[in-house]
Amino acid sequence: MIEILAISGSLRAASTNAALVAALARNAPPGCHVTVYDRLGRLPIFNPDDEAERTPHEASALIDTVTQADGVIISCPEYAHGVPGGLKNALDWLVSRDAAVAKPAMLVHASPRSLFARAALTEVMRTMSFALCEDVLEIALLGKKPPEVENILAEPENRLAMRDALSAFAGFIADR
Repeated sequence: MIEILAISGSLRAASTNAALVAALARNAPPGCHVTVYDRLGRLPIFNPDDEAERTPHEASALIDTVTQADGVIISCPEYAHGVPGGLKNALDWLVSRDAAVAKPAMLVHASPRSLFARAALTEVMRTMSFALCEDVLEIALLGKKPPEVENILAEPENRLAMRDALSAFAGFIADR
């Protein structure tokens, strides 16, 4: 079983990115299990003085969860042409650890307009030595209300796209 950790970079209750990663978990193909990380807002602000034996529990739990996963999927909104602070904070907790080194990762998108955040996140993750999968999943959910989002994510072609993206990512993980 391939274990994939899915992270939404948004803290909004009605986040389309969170809805997308939850839908990925529901549509995982056989042989894949997707766990959604939902504790982004509980992470303390990264401080290098709080590493090693002083690492806060929430940060240690994130590090352990990433370490144990076979791969990581991130769905990230764009705020002011960049990566949201909460997601960047989570990545900062991983910087000096081995959790990200050569860890297969894939980006998925709930908005076709997040081009600056995509570029910034890609740069950060490559710098951290994640092994980025070139396959990308995009399902346009921008501006949709929760019932519309769920209807879009339940459409057969989108469910198939999610399964295909997860299968491709599982293949990428297996080839590493």
